[in-house]
Amino acid sequence: MSHGTKSDDCDLCEAAKITHWFHEDDICWIAECEVCDTPMVVWRWHGTEPDSVELAHMQSALARVAESVFDGHYVDDNMRNIPDHYHAHARPAGGFFGHGRRKDKGGPRRP
Repeated sequence: MSHGTKSDDCDLCEAAKITHWFHEDDICWIAECEVCDTPMVVWRWHGTEPDSVELAHMQSALARVAESVFDGHYVDDNMRNIPDHYHAHARPAGGFFGHGRRKDKGGPRRP
């Protein structure tokens, strides 16, 4: 496993607990994205290319969390706002934002 560095001016490296955290370990953490209200997995190291073992670990952890939050999801790893630090969102099937779609917050459930 590759362990890189952290950047002093990166919000994701700071890992401030400003929203609900679902998971954390030595490779990643998963918290609610404050913008889109979806679970977001963040690599603990600054950079965009985790190795295949770390990537598989993060995808598995995100899938477990997403199953508790949405009735169906897809992984969106387009790093729009912070393109220099690997992170990915679990988005609700058929949607982009989690607002009103989360089963753990009383949103509608698919039959």
